[in-house]
Amino acid sequence: MRLEDKVAIVVGAGQTPGETIGNGRATAMLFAREGAQVLVVDRNLASARETEAMIKDEGGVASSCAGDVSVDADCLAFATACIERFGKIDILHHNVGIGVGDRGPIETAESVWDKMLDVNLKGAFLTTKHVLPVMREAGSGSIIFISSIAAICSMNAIAYKASKAGMNALSQAIAIDNARFGIRSNVIMPGLMDTPIAIEGISKALNKTRDEVRKGRNKQVPLGSKMGDAWDVAKAALFLASDDASFITGVNLPVDGGQSARIG
Repeated sequence: MRLEDKVAIVVGAGQTPGETIGNGRATAMLFAREGAQVLVVDRNLASARETEAMIKDEGGVASSCAGDVSVDADCLAFATACIERFGKIDILHHNVGIGVGDRGPIETAESVWDKMLDVNLKGAFLTTKHVLPVMREAGSGSIIFISSIAAICSMNAIAYKASKAGMNALSQAIAIDNARFGIRSNVIMPGLMDTPIAIEGISKALNKTRDEVRKGRNKQVPLGSKMGDAWDVAKAALFLASDDASFITGVNLPVDGGQSARIG
């Protein structure tokens, strides 16, 4: 019960259909298991409601809300909904990101760049913008962004990399600006994960089986030659959300089996 009496908004808590569980859904479920009341937010309301039902089936407390993080009115609406339904906001877990169509600077279309920065970076800004006043008034809060090791490692996906590096910088700025209010802001940078959005998307794009995709990705991970999964990300988020991390802010935490250690 590390989050007993806490209220958490988990944005991006629905997921792409697939054989495994996604980062947002796993985090929402783990937060609820640890005692939090959870507002499950996703652009796909049906998927958010699936997560809500899974939490309630385990005896947890949850409610669902639709929201597109790139739309300011939506971000205000789900922050308001959390106050109306649960009375406060202790934790914001922002788990939203897209990466389709991204390549190098010459090959990437302007529309792809704009869309990716709009969702991945502006969305993080807008979500936080409407939660911070509530946390400031309360004098406490924990904000967790799901970035990527792409932010610090070389890769040929310029818009995605820029958006995630921007998220890291955003979190650092929020951490310093809001420390005096007792608010912490941290980033988790996952490496290669066995989640539906990764495995399903890559297998379709490369016309490979899921097992072929998994085998190729596993080879790239130093620790045990095996990808992590959504529960690895969720457990890191639980730590950062809890009072165990009460003196930790402005941190970018890799959850990647050692991949990012290769930068030297």
